[in-house]
Amino acid sequence: MSYEFKTIYFDKPIVTNRSIDIFMPDEVTRDVAIFCVHGGGWFNGSKTCYHKIMEGFNQAGFICGSVDYRLGSETTKINDQITDIRHGYDIFTDLLKQHNRPVKIFVIGSSAGAHLGGLLSLALPSECGEDAEFNGFTRQHEWVKPVGCALQAAPILFEPWEDIFPAIWDCMQKIVGKPYAENRELYRKIALNSYLNENSCPVFHMAASNEHMFPIEHAEDFILKLNQFGVRGKFKIYANTEHGFFYDLTRRQQQEAFKDIIDFIENL
Repeated sequence: MSYEFKTIYFDKPIVTNRSIDIFMPDEVTRDVAIFCVHGGGWFNGSKTCYHKIMEGFNQAGFICGSVDYRLGSETTKINDQITDIRHGYDIFTDLLKQHNRPVKIFVIGSSAGAHLGGLLSLALPSECGEDAEFNGFTRQHEWVKPVGCALQAAPILFEPWEDIFPAIWDCMQKIVGKPYAENRELYRKIALNSYLNENSCPVFHMAASNEHMFPIEHAEDFILKLNQFGVRGKFKIYANTEHGFFYDLTRRQQQEAFKDIIDFIENL
């Protein structure tokens, strides 16, 4: 199956990393569209990481988008990144409406992208403290909650835990912009486990057996809590995989995760 590829920039003149890549199959056979958020420790990464994954979903009949966001710096913090992702989601919503498609969006993210994509899926607009005006742009459409999300290696907590990987805790504090000890409330507002309730969307968490960044038991507890609210949640560990393994479809485990996501979407 062939597809149409294009990049939509949010700003004119262009602002680096505020853009979204769209993969549109010639024949759309799915009511659900897929919105991807890349990882990279909040300070690195690119939306191109998901191109191979999106090709696979295109072949299965899904419209796909992969969003970029301003990477962390002295002036760019996590609220800016959430703002950019919500802006990209709004543009993706508009694209679906222009093509007379249902606004049923499933979010996929890995690592820091799982954190940001999880906040997009579970928190209401501006609830995390992000800019409601999208860096000066008014939202085009009313907020439509994602129908679900698949998170791989998500940081469920945004606070230090026993044996936390020092480099990742350093990144977490830098992207917030204030040390944890100075303002714990800021960290609570961007923790995924702060937003679980009976109105949460379904969540599939994919864990690597060799995960070294974020404790697997945090994700297990997260899904258990979601289930206790009566919301569908799935947790699965993939053997012989590492942190951030789901960016391609060449390995057996990647293909397995790909099929599991489609199965999860089909059973929403």
